Amino acid sequence: MEYTVQKLGALAGVSTRTLRYYDEIGLLKPARINSSGYRIYGEKEVDALQQILFYRELDVSLEEIKEIVSSPDFDSVAALKEHREKLLEKQRQLDQLIKNVNATILSAEGRMTMSDQEKFEGFKKKLVDDNEKKYGAEIREKYGDAAIDESNRKLMNMSEKDYEQLQALEQKMFTLLAEAIETGDPSSEIAQQAADLHKKWLCFHWKEYNKDAHANLAQMYVDDERFTAYYDKQKKGTAVFLRDAILTYTAKQQ
Repeated sequence: MEYTVQKLGALAGVSTRTLRYYDEIGLLKPARINSSGYRIYGEKEVDALQQILFYRELDVSLEEIKEIVSSPDFDSVAALKEHREKLLEKQRQLDQLIKNVNATILSAEGRMTMSDQEKFEGFKKKLVDDNEKKYGAEIREKYGDAAIDESNRKLMNMSEKDYEQLQALEQKMFTLLAEAIETGDPSSEIAQQAADLHKKWLCFHWKEYNKDAHANLAQMYVDDERFTAYYDKQKKGTAVFLRDAILTYTAKQQ
């Protein structure tokens, strides 16, 4: 079956403007242009649009999607299986949050008692799952399954007070880093205070502190663009500066 822009847009639930934009950037070209100048899409384009929308649902950028689907090694069946796993994981996260909301409602109505730890289980589980998805393979290879599993257990078992302290530590560290960067000296007192806060932040996650592991993690912040993007989100160069501050800090540790 063939579709015009309007019909395909109505079928897929996207605007005609979106489809025209996909055409302009070479992400989804029509099968042909008819004699009246209308874009015509066939079954192949319908399947391609479905793939694109799956990726968009998973927050993949249009640039990345174009690179993926245009690759000569692209396997649509394998891609669908991958979509299914990611959507199932998303469903599990939503189920956990819904369970948390339902329990909170019952608690507010006086029909059950909910501990402070239970109030935040859904959010912490999502944080663990998101971290595993983004960085799991790399950090497990570097530090081992046992260390990462222990870190995840510590996070899940945190009290509300501990979790708030963890968040406050990270925010304070970023504030100090922003001030320290202005000095240009990673060995300055304020930079070393930020490195010490990073150590305290790590101790919420690690079973025990290790200065060499701390230094290696700091290097990973620079080597892995995803970590770099996280630390550089407020000011470019933060990841490198933090790495240098931590290397100075750990070199002083006994």
